[in-house]
Amino acid sequence: MRDRRWNRGACRYAVPVDLLPNTLEDTAAAAQALEISRHRAREVHAAWFREGRIAAPWAEDRVAPIERTTVDHDTVKFTMRLPDGLETESVVIPMYRDERITRTLCVSSQVGCAMGCGFCETAQMGLMRNLTAGEIVAQWFAARHRVENPYDGGRGFHIKNIVFMGMGEPTDNIDNVLQAIRVLADHHGAGVPAANITVSTVGRAAGVRKLAAFAEQTGYRKLNIAFSLNAPNDRIRTEIMPITRAEPVSGVLDALKAWPVRRSAVFCMEYVLIPGVNDAPEHCDEVCELLRDLKCSLNVIPYNPRRNSPWRAPTEDETAAFVARAVANGQFCKRRGTKGRNAMAACGQLGNENIRKRKFVDLRVGE
Repeated sequence: MRDRRWNRGACRYAVPVDLLPNTLEDTAAAAQALEISRHRAREVHAAWFREGRIAAPWAEDRVAPIERTTVDHDTVKFTMRLPDGLETESVVIPMYRDERITRTLCVSSQVGCAMGCGFCETAQMGLMRNLTAGEIVAQWFAARHRVENPYDGGRGFHIKNIVFMGMGEPTDNIDNVLQAIRVLADHHGAGVPAANITVSTVGRAAGVRKLAAFAEQTGYRKLNIAFSLNAPNDRIRTEIMPITRAEPVSGVLDALKAWPVRRSAVFCMEYVLIPGVNDAPEHCDEVCELLRDLKCSLNVIPYNPRRNSPWRAPTEDETAAFVARAVANGQFCKRRGTKGRNAMAACGQLGNENIRKRKFVDLRVGE
């Protein structure tokens, strides 16, 4: 009944509530200011996140339109056009276990990236701007409710896991990333457990510590972190990841050691395997020695060539040899499956080449 006040006094409420960046508590606070009951706010909040519909005139749909959808076998990449003309890119990735299939959503935290990693397509764009918490959550919303599902018919996928491994460095947009995680993990809304959310970083020690402090809070203690190592030492890493000049690996590993790891969990160490750069047997031995005192899984990712790449993808034999040597060294090691490479949807391939030609926009947007 309280919703009727919106219609009678619309001039009092010129700006409807955007639910995307809101936990239930945020929505309830906004509704209270509009003289809407908490019970009604909970109903509207749940209808939006769980059913994808606006259930009150005081709430607003601000999900950016889906510009393009590309299907590569069982991987779906979709692009959303933001009001300023920039785009986000996200990927729905199938994960197979026995006869079951679940789906992981790879989300972006920025448009472009400032890290300059030589093997990454996104880095070739440079950083355009940060995404707001709402723009990050909108990627989940679109994947859950609006992306065309070519396998089951209709629209939307059930998303089990979320990985911040799309465009951008999450720790460079940490406040919006943390708010997005709060919204995504809110069991009154999206309901993705923190244990099913992973934040990947190139290695900002201060950002890792801020994430660790967040992971110590009730409700987020099972949040996962992944570190893009990609080299056996700082010399090689600096050649492909310039951030290493300011953030040596040793400092990042020290920050990781302070992470509140639960007994059954391990860190994910991501290692993009690039032929002729970091794939020699001695490189593998050096990596295993570097990680010996850290409880972690070495996740070997066969390089997915970016546009105009100076390197080729490794062969299956080259990848298998590196993984086998790591296992022989006593390092728990897995090979990440290659999915979406043909659609430029695989790890390290996100980014619109046309946006590179644009002038940079205001980087304060989304901060």
